Amino acid sequence: MNAIATPAPAVHTNAQDLAALVGRLLLASLFIPSGFSKLTGFSGTVGYIASKGLPLPEVGAAIAIAVELGVGILFAIGFKARWMALILAIFTLAAGILFHNYWALSDAAQIAMNKINFWKNVAISGGFLMAYAFGPGRYSVDKA
Repeated sequence: MNAIATPAPAVHTNAQDLAALVGRLLLASLFIPSGFSKLTGFSGTVGYIASKGLPLPEVGAAIAIAVELGVGILFAIGFKARWMALILAIFTLAAGILFHNYWALSDAAQIAMNKINFWKNVAISGGFLMAYAFGPGRYSVDKA
């Protein structure tokens, strides 16, 4: 009689949990200060969003602040970290598409700078998707 093997429960080492913590903090270190800067410079943020031709720039600025500052902090401490990581992945990818659309530019220097920033956003989104897939580790509020 063939028995179906069940997978063994995941075992996390201290090194993996420490790497998850450091990874969360490093990813969050990009977003939390940026969100705070947007909060304290709200009108400048609104102006920048408006300069890209996006609708409702005040709403967009509020969403950016909520995600970068609020979700960034929750991700850093590991509260509902998988969901916060998914939100940050989507936000970061959307920001890359909306604000670093190098394919729509004509100035060579602007193309080069925005191409780098676009692909950095893609890579950061990948890091968040890894956190979504594998969780925050034991050194988190979630302790997963």
